Amino acid sequence: LQFRVGFLTNVYVYLQEIQSKSKVCANVFCGAGRECTVTEKGEPRCLCIEKCKVHKRSVCGSNGNTYRNHCELHRDACLTGLKIKVDHDGHCKEKKTDKTATSPVVCYVTNRNELRSRIIGWLQTEVVADGWFSKGSNFSDIILKYFKTYDNGDSQLDSAELLKFIQHNESAMDLHTYPDEESNRLLWSLCVDALIELSDENADWRLSFDEFLNCLKPGFNPPEKKCALEDETYEDGTETHVDCNRCVCACGNWVCTAMTCDVGRNSQKITQGERTLRVVELKKHQVCSSLLHICTYITSWFLITCCAAHFVFRKRRRR
Repeated sequence: LQFRVGFLTNVYVYLQEIQSKSKVCANVFCGAGRECTVTEKGEPRCLCIEKCKVHKRSVCGSNGNTYRNHCELHRDACLTGLKIKVDHDGHCKEKKTDKTATSPVVCYVTNRNELRSRIIGWLQTEVVADGWFSKGSNFSDIILKYFKTYDNGDSQLDSAELLKFIQHNESAMDLHTYPDEESNRLLWSLCVDALIELSDENADWRLSFDEFLNCLKPGFNPPEKKCALEDETYEDGTETHVDCNRCVCACGNWVCTAMTCDVGRNSQKITQGERTLRVVELKKHQVCSSLLHICTYITSWFLITCCAAHFVFRKRRRR
């Protein structure tokens, strides 16, 4: 009898404990996207909402994503750890950017060839034929004279030295493709680099005398280089876009603008892999909490069933 009384007392105490735990969260506020659960110690704990109620009132989040309702938005903010607010009711609209990618300043093949043609024309005017009593100067002699004049002593011309050589004759540099002077000066520098690349056999971005001579030989026909992209080749002047930047094929190279793209609300987005890892990690706690509730309900049902069976057995035995 003493054992039976002790057993029933324990059952009563346990049931009272379960009832008290259900009241633990009564005065706990967890905030949007969270709900109160009870730990094994009977303490309240706020976790992300396991499942929102079926209710459709679409809202647009500050991260650019559309959610079925406010609950789904706040639940996603809780699971991902991001600060997501309601931007406006309804579906998100595609954000238009005010930034328009302008074309970069480039030296096209036509610009390079025009500059080269002008230099050759200028040098040819200095060629002097042999006289009766004097030796003239041929095209190679003129090239050698200027090479020695602008070489800093290393027997090579870099882009700065080549630019000084070209600037010796202002008419050769009269390239005004762009409306502003700054862009035109940049164009000159780019075309100088294009001339170096044209005959730079060892790819050191400097021209020896032989390379310099080959670059400006009137009979030299510059090859046409194409730009490569994803196993395809593109002609000079072809344009494409990378995000908000515009890229142009010029002299066999892609040249792109360097604008900072306005990602706006999408700056808080995370990859699907990162999102999955975060959600899995956060749900571990929710799984433990759910199992605790399930175990509590099963234990309560089992104890109540045992008590009922005990009283039925006792009553039959008395009969």
